[in-house]
Amino acid sequence: MPNRLMDETSLYLLQHAHNPVAWYPWGGEALSRARDEDKPIFLSIGYAACHWCHVMAHESFEDGTTAAVMNELFVNIKVDREERPDLDSIYMDAVVGMTGRGGWPMSVFLTPDGKPFHGGTYFPPTPRYGMPSFRHVLESVAAAWRDRRAEVLENGDGLVGYLKRAGDFAEKDGSRSLSTVTLDEAEREIGRGFDGVNGGWGDAPKFPQPMTLEFLLRRHARTGDAKLRAMIDRTLVAMARGGMYDQLGGGFHRYSTDARWLVPHFEKMLYDNGQLARVYLHAWQALGDPLYRRIATGILDYVAREMTLAEGGFCSTQDADSEGAEGKFFAWTADEIRSILGDDAKLFNDGFGVTAGGNFTEGRLPPGRNILNAAKDAEGIAAANGLTPGAVEAKLDAARRALFAARESRVKPDRDDKVLSAWNGLMLAAFSEAARDESLGTKAATYLAIAERNAEFLLREMRTPAPGGRLLRVWKDGRARLNAYLEDHAGVIEGLIELYQTTFDERWFVAARELADSMIARFADPAGGFFDTSDDHEALVTRPKDLRDNAVPSGNAQAATVLLKLHAFTGDDTYYRQAESMLRLMQGAMARTPTGFSQWLCALDFALGGPREIAISGDLRTVEGRALLAAARDGYRPNQVIAAALPDRASAIPLLLDRPAIGGRATAYVCRDLACQKPVTEPGELLAQMQ
Repeated sequence: MPNRLMDETSLYLLQHAHNPVAWYPWGGEALSRARDEDKPIFLSIGYAACHWCHVMAHESFEDGTTAAVMNELFVNIKVDREERPDLDSIYMDAVVGMTGRGGWPMSVFLTPDGKPFHGGTYFPPTPRYGMPSFRHVLESVAAAWRDRRAEVLENGDGLVGYLKRAGDFAEKDGSRSLSTVTLDEAEREIGRGFDGVNGGWGDAPKFPQPMTLEFLLRRHARTGDAKLRAMIDRTLVAMARGGMYDQLGGGFHRYSTDARWLVPHFEKMLYDNGQLARVYLHAWQALGDPLYRRIATGILDYVAREMTLAEGGFCSTQDADSEGAEGKFFAWTADEIRSILGDDAKLFNDGFGVTAGGNFTEGRLPPGRNILNAAKDAEGIAAANGLTPGAVEAKLDAARRALFAARESRVKPDRDDKVLSAWNGLMLAAFSEAARDESLGTKAATYLAIAERNAEFLLREMRTPAPGGRLLRVWKDGRARLNAYLEDHAGVIEGLIELYQTTFDERWFVAARELADSMIARFADPAGGFFDTSDDHEALVTRPKDLRDNAVPSGNAQAATVLLKLHAFTGDDTYYRQAESMLRLMQGAMARTPTGFSQWLCALDFALGGPREIAISGDLRTVEGRALLAAARDGYRPNQVIAAALPDRASAIPLLLDRPAIGGRATAYVCRDLACQKPVTEPGELLAQMQ
């Protein structure tokens, strides 16, 4: 029989709708029952593409005996962390505070009023890995609630106090001026933690660090330092050549289980791919390596093919598992490849690290499985086989296409097709930026169409009706719900600003500014920065305010970024003051732990870089207009905004006001704080002013 999750739209919750556990979604019914029956709450938080969530579900939540214990002793609540980042943030902080580590599935025990008092992550059905069995944990927690209630309540009160202090990385005195010293110290600290052998930061498991790479690209653009370029190249090339990148279908898996980017955790997340597409695109623009352009377009083509709904929204995740085994869809045996490629298999296997013994072990798969990785470059393969590099590239491309076609007949991993505003904003920004890169040829027009359709979807489907329309968090099967969080506002604003700078259609800018004004009104903290939840959000044990960048930019760091950009377009000091006050408070954290605050560093670099504002007045469809715009977009210029309009058209963008076209020709104005140099009509003159 289905439980109370049956009416939910979340794929993760629906995956548990037929468990024998009497699950509730988070809400008043479950909390009231816990109070009325004086029972503690068991809160399980995860997401649809989470491998270990599936494992715990199969081992415990589908087991009738375990479910009976849960139903007797607890009120059981399931939460999709992607729908409810507020609950995930609060209770993850609690689990980390109790155990020193976190992860999913998250397992937390709460008092009926929501205070955490015990928790962990995955618990096995029998004692192993140095962990007690899940059933033992259930019975021990229930006994503590029954026999040591005062101790449990005291523990819960203490944890709530900890939660109100946890994550407060802001300095108490915000009087210190913004300083390039912070950027210098952060750069040195990033260098000290760099893995010079494999690229990236940290040991296994190794995660992509797109925000850190964005910061290093900014620093390299300013200084030209060869050491910075070496860190960037080592990391981007290693990730692109490793198994973490899908060598056949494009797109990145979540992380590498080893230090050298070979064996991934196979789930694919929209937020990773949105950020990494921009990193590789920016690296292509800044450094000129065609590999980076190929990886950027490979990511975007994957999202267009696999993760884009007909309505225009982008799906959230693709699972790691298929047919009950992690990585089965993506891994190959040497015999499978030989049966498809014939005589060309030897060349392909040599280039992509395929051996009879395999490089990937998964207990539910036979031995000899291989994760494809670009183990050798075309020059090395060519030299070993008496071919030219061009001939090798052609053969490898043909082999990849043949294997991809064969892979399409396999059972695919499940896709979570809910649409999340924040993650869609990140992907919208990537498609929008790629759409204005002329080197991408006809792909640019395809990317533009995808970006425009996504923006229309977000503003049509994920806002309540005007006037005063509010952004919503999640859309699934034609239904949008849940008030949006800070990260949703900041992410969508970023995407709309980038789309405006591609199309110069002012409806995107107007919508971005409306969302920014709503963000300030509903999320601002009088003490500085923003809360993660709006002022009319449901009352929780604490009002979360996450300042650290994690897999996605923190809502606060992204908010500072977009407010600085809006200030550049408008000159409205409200935006600048809000962003500057946040950056002042975060400089210490940026310098001490830069990989945890890299989006903040990008925002600080923008603020200190004297952002350049370029206004173009005139018809951009003419040869002269296109040439002027191409000059404005030339190269990698992260601390720059561009606005453009016909001279006789009223504009909602202050940067464009009183900027006449000279002699009827398209005319560019290079400005700082809306104070402009003399207008120019020639691309060479514009480039000279931009240096």
